[in-house]
Amino acid sequence: MSEKDANPSAKDALVGGSLFGRWEKLRGREGTVVGITAILVAVFPYIFARAPVVSGVLQGYQSLATLILIWGIFAIGFDLLLGYTGLLSFGHAAFWGGAAYAAGIVAKNVSGDPIVMVVSGTLFAVLLAWVLGFLSLRRSGIYFSILTLAFAQMFYYMAASPLAFLTNGENGLTGVEVGSFLGVIHLEADIPSVGGMLLGTWLYAFVGAFFVGAVAVAYRILNSPYGMVFRAIRENEQRAEFVGFNVWRYKLMAFIISGAFAGIAGSLFTIHGAYVPLQSLFWTESGDIVVMTVLGGAGSMFGPVLGVGLYLYIENIVSTIQALTIPFTGIVLVRDFGFYWHLLLGLVFVVVVWVVPDGLWGILTRLRELAVDLGSRAANRVRSRFGNGGDGR
Repeated sequence: MSEKDANPSAKDALVGGSLFGRWEKLRGREGTVVGITAILVAVFPYIFARAPVVSGVLQGYQSLATLILIWGIFAIGFDLLLGYTGLLSFGHAAFWGGAAYAAGIVAKNVSGDPIVMVVSGTLFAVLLAWVLGFLSLRRSGIYFSILTLAFAQMFYYMAASPLAFLTNGENGLTGVEVGSFLGVIHLEADIPSVGGMLLGTWLYAFVGAFFVGAVAVAYRILNSPYGMVFRAIRENEQRAEFVGFNVWRYKLMAFIISGAFAGIAGSLFTIHGAYVPLQSLFWTESGDIVVMTVLGGAGSMFGPVLGVGLYLYIENIVSTIQALTIPFTGIVLVRDFGFYWHLLLGLVFVVVVWVVPDGLWGILTRLRELAVDLGSRAANRVRSRFGNGGDGR
């Protein structure tokens, strides 16, 4: 092959066409998705809480990074039900809070081993999801949503009073002592060396492992025949039933899987805070996860995680801003700015849903498609230029 023939293909690869094509082939593979997720989880706390300049602008901190991953697991599981199966539950606080209480009670009375806490909390959430799903899925639409809300509120009031001897009532479950991981590693301790610079604490690494595992499991489910049936039910439930699928059974399984994700997240929430507030069973927790999922983009794998990040950032960082000023001038625009964080969150939610109904992930998807389009155009220009003239004239 002559040098003249070789030059255009090399430029194509560099400019875009081949490069984007290769990336398009790789980006959908399970190994690629899980690998990139693991890398992002590894560098996230460093960028968010410790990187020069960037962390100063973001004002992030280690504990919030961990909390974002925990809620991210919750949101991924919730999206399996809402975004992929088309079932809107207003009662997922029962699984989140129930698992948190189960993990806390086990830690106080049986074992504080983090693995034991996660397993016990998740098992409790799975069993609860099976029972509530069996009862709630007898109805559809708004009736299903109201039933889930009613059941969750029942658990809230039971935890507040009749079961106060277990849950400590309105004061929440205190005195939870989380033991060492495998009897050796204290989760609150810093990781030594480079691992500590990136991940920070063993607790973050522990939660991060569950987050990556949750992504891998969810991605495997969504790309399996089971996930295809979930989407078929979302698109047209009657048609799915006509072609022979037992729709009720698939919906129940989606509900249980979603409850299992909520259970893992709720158990990790207890390990993270060593405390279970009664609020974790209240309906506002169910509302929060709906807002996070829709804000990030229901029906997308990572959109709900983006929604979680933005929601918790506004709740924990923006809410602490005393005064909104014009940069480098000191001119105050709004005093007690953080006091209005609910209003700001509401405005962001309305604007995103109104302008981009598929959420934050929809914005990123459009930007990616624009980049691919520009890259393809640039590659075509290079092809035509070197194809016509051969020497670029």
